[in-house]
Amino acid sequence: MPPTRRPTIIDVAAAAGVSKSLVSLALRAEPGVSEATRARILHAAEDLGYRSNVWARNLVRGGENLIGVLITDLGNSYHTDVVLGLEEAAQEQGLSVMVAHGMRSTERLVAQLHRQLALGVAAVVVVSSWLPPDLLEASARAAPLVVVGRLPVAVPGLDTINNDDAAGTRLAVEHLVGLGHERIAHLGISNRPAAQQRRAAYATTMRDRGLAEHIVVVGPDDVTEGVATLLRATARADGTGPTAVFASNDLGASRVLDAAIDRGLGVPGDLAVVGYDNSTLARTVRPRLTSVDQPRADMGRLALRLVVERLEGRVEPRHEVVAPRLVVRGST
Repeated sequence: MPPTRRPTIIDVAAAAGVSKSLVSLALRAEPGVSEATRARILHAAEDLGYRSNVWARNLVRGGENLIGVLITDLGNSYHTDVVLGLEEAAQEQGLSVMVAHGMRSTERLVAQLHRQLALGVAAVVVVSSWLPPDLLEASARAAPLVVVGRLPVAVPGLDTINNDDAAGTRLAVEHLVGLGHERIAHLGISNRPAAQQRRAAYATTMRDRGLAEHIVVVGPDDVTEGVATLLRATARADGTGPTAVFASNDLGASRVLDAAIDRGLGVPGDLAVVGYDNSTLARTVRPRLTSVDQPRADMGRLALRLVVERLEGRVEPRHEVVAPRLVVRGST
């Protein structure tokens, strides 16, 4: 048999013997409908198997319960963990979340932001530092905007949340120094603002300790090359190579682990490794990865709280910095 047509609000109205507008009021639980009529409408809807389209309803009503969320990369557990915390908080507030991701493309992120604003969402949470500041400023005039991440410059009119990257880096380097390491290398994975902050804090902490810096910076597509450079340094015959590596994220740290083990190096015996983010990856590689934890779910919940404050009338911008902690595991 061919599939039957999905029932519509018009079908419910006909079955209940009322107008379409009255059905709409009843299904939204709004006033203006007697209890007897509401019960008749709901009974008719159930008999017909009618299911209202909550997304369409939100958009028709101006997106008043719909929060747009933009992330750089759906495959990055840092971003998804932030979104999970945000969604949990949104559900508690009776709000819906619409997630879009940029597939690591600034152009796609820009297009997704324009699309969400065109849909009339109540607010947008951007879990990315990739969008141009002038676009963020203009968008914040159209709808409340919260950025989770470190921006390259201050942007008027929006709220921001970021991790204290300098403090997290100091925790990592001081941990390695406390274990007796003096030749500590740093693997930077990008030139994004957070990575730059971590690199600068590494250099400062090393200088404060009277230790020499050894920095290798590569792009996301060149991590393997950067790791090879570091491990060649560990093999110096004069014994002056690094005995520990602090990577700017867990992806880089995990690549160091893999390459070290492939070369027959013991971790942490020959080379200690620390990552950043405390992502799912840190808890699944072997040995388990020591990593700086950003409270990602808490950052998502905080982002939703800032959105609600904006929707309730707050106009002054808020800039929140969350404190990281070091989670010590087998790699050190």
